[in-house]
Amino acid sequence: MRYWVIVAGALALAGCGTSEVGSQYETGGFGNATMNNTLVMTGQRDFAISLTRKFAQDVPNTVNFAFNSDVLDGTARAALVQQANWIKQFPEVKFRVYGHTDLVGSDGYNKALGLRRAKAVVTFLTGQGISRARLEAVVSYGKTQPLVYDPGPNVQNRRTVTEVSGLVKRNTQYLNGQYAELVFREYVASAATESTITLSTGSATGGGGGGGSSK
Repeated sequence: MRYWVIVAGALALAGCGTSEVGSQYETGGFGNATMNNTLVMTGQRDFAISLTRKFAQDVPNTVNFAFNSDVLDGTARAALVQQANWIKQFPEVKFRVYGHTDLVGSDGYNKALGLRRAKAVVTFLTGQGISRARLEAVVSYGKTQPLVYDPGPNVQNRRTVTEVSGLVKRNTQYLNGQYAELVFREYVASAATESTITLSTGSATGGGGGGGSSK
């Protein structure tokens, strides 16, 4: 349950900025911890989308490449080190890397190139100590989703994007109305301690003055 407390805290902090203290409770925005937890636990807010937004706010989720290349330069590697450090904080979360290209070249060639770029990122992240099992899939969009519609070479389109894809299925996860009950039950159980005090069961002795007889 400690993991879920960490995740819930991270999601609650995602909307906190430099605004006035307490303002997140007035706006009803993403920083409202109570509202956010309610939406996540009832399925109204998708867990992966929420944590993906948090990931993109905290670290660079995109790295770029030279033309017709899948080689990670120094800037890309520095960004991926930040990604890896963030990912290590959430051992139950899986990620997916999407590869993209610019609009130069054929669909088939660019799809293969986007896939190589995504694989290069996955290889680097595993080299930083991230389990390959947590990078569950590598998907290439090729040139079908440019950031900038430019028929020529464009570095903004030559990129990979890392996103949260779900949870590693180890134990039963609670993402419904039973979550609060579970947390409360385990919280109470963790506070219970066995008493070392021995109570005496012997009876007290002594005289007691009873009422006298009346005349």
